[in-house]
Amino acid sequence: MKLLLKWLLSATALMALSELHPGIEVAHFAVALSAALVIGLLNLLLRPLLVLLTLPVTLVSLGLFVINAFLFWIAAELLTDFRVNSFGDALVGSLIYSALGMLIDSALKQLFPPK
Repeated sequence: MKLLLKWLLSATALMALSELHPGIEVAHFAVALSAALVIGLLNLLLRPLLVLLTLPVTLVSLGLFVINAFLFWIAAELLTDFRVNSFGDALVGSLIYSALGMLIDSALKQLFPPK
């Protein structure tokens, strides 16, 4: 139940993001659901590898932000009705989406406390 709710709220966050930032376009809620799923899978599967490969740069700079933006941009490239106009838009979008994700996680921890 918690995972399903997180997915729905993440899709809602993407819809809100498309309204907040003009460089990101989400055609409709079904696309937001797909994009949230793709972003989640990319973060689960690709992010650890990218962090490991870019570890020296990540330690010196703000590489994690760039990795998040890259994965956000890749998700937009994989889906037809989810558009990110530039890498700068992907960077801003991934920062806002991450902040919204932290709010969602915090709310879900209140709704579903650990046992």
